[in-house]
Amino acid sequence: MIEVVDLRKTYESHEAVRGLTFSVPPGEVLGLVGPNGAGKTTTMRCITGIIPPTAGRVLICGRDVQLDPVGAKQELAFIPDEPRLFEYLTVREHLAFVARLYGVKDPKTRARALLEELELAGKEDALPNTLSRGMKQKLAIACGLIHEPRAIMFDEPLTGLDPVAIRRIKESIRKRAAAGAAIIISSHLLNLVEAIATRILLLQQGQKLLHGTIAEIQAAVPDLQGRADLEEIFMRATGYETSATASGRMVAAPETSASPPTP
Repeated sequence: MIEVVDLRKTYESHEAVRGLTFSVPPGEVLGLVGPNGAGKTTTMRCITGIIPPTAGRVLICGRDVQLDPVGAKQELAFIPDEPRLFEYLTVREHLAFVARLYGVKDPKTRARALLEELELAGKEDALPNTLSRGMKQKLAIACGLIHEPRAIMFDEPLTGLDPVAIRRIKESIRKRAAAGAAIIISSHLLNLVEAIATRILLLQQGQKLLHGTIAEIQAAVPDLQGRADLEEIFMRATGYETSATASGRMVAAPETSASPPTP
């Protein structure tokens, strides 16, 4: 459903993504994680066609993003961390406008279902400047989902949401994966990623460091104590380990052992 083949992106002399290859089949939720500067944002922008890759290919439902951008993007939704909304369109008008762009059949029924699912019912006539940060995020998600995409990408999807909304969005993600969508979630909230991702892709310096299920990457990282969670795996695999100072504050200290191999 989402296929990335030998993806490379160079900015002047800096190679942000270095020969990255992976795929996300239908029904999989891939957690894309890594330190700042690891290449996550660049990877997502190349996949969505926002920026062109220097080399490599990206296929969305078999359509090449560079050769058939319109066809690929018809199958894709990208929900960024910062909602991109139109100042003078109401909630209802946002959904109607996006539905028209994608040729959605019966857009009113689709919009009504999403408003209920994302707890936006009653806000249909509200303008973005009257909405809370969390409501804006939910509207952006609704706009991304109205054409029922088969490939969905979330960049920090829970920004600004309260605990009830967080649970609802997690349920929505699981629901769409169960229906056969291929989903990528990029987030620094490792507990979120661990809770809903079926596989993890850990990047460092533009390269694949680990890729697999939690159990598979646990087995690939040496010296873990028991069943380590994703945070511990992340710290160990990227070359850091947590240690407590005398005051009890947690700090990151460089790890001297070599990075583990990619499974």
